[in-house]
Amino acid sequence: MITKQNVLDAQKEWANGIIKIGSCMDQRSLCEKEAEVLIDRLYAFDLGTVLFKPTKAHHIQFRLDKKGAISYFVGGNNEYPEDHGFAINPWIKIWFDNAGLILEKKRALAMGNYYFVDNKGVEIKVEYTFGYIQSNSEFLKIDLHHSSLPYQV
Repeated sequence: MITKQNVLDAQKEWANGIIKIGSCMDQRSLCEKEAEVLIDRLYAFDLGTVLFKPTKAHHIQFRLDKKGAISYFVGGNNEYPEDHGFAINPWIKIWFDNAGLILEKKRALAMGNYYFVDNKGVEIKVEYTFGYIQSNSEFLKIDLHHSSLPYQV
């Protein structure tokens, strides 16, 4: 059974990974390497289908392969010209505020807001839904990642 703590640990690891990518923004090859490490470790592309709808994707909204996910996080891929590298903003603090969790034996869903603070102290609230599956190891992997900016009236 996946526990709440498993999900919280996966969320913390995701946030730390995004911050780490941004911390090396002046070293392009290191950013790409860190993005690949994050995606290999926390996304289930190696296990099957991953449904990834990043926050700031408009023209190519859905990233169903590892290459598209890496592009979203670090940019620089001509196949995804709208990607400017979300993770290389850089962010200095990220935290999740779960509205709810659904915990099952080998699957968990989490929905809520997550918050990003940049190096100028500007905070952004983003809505998310993440699906997690239990991989062959003890770690959870993301197979559903949907995030969007809150509705503006």
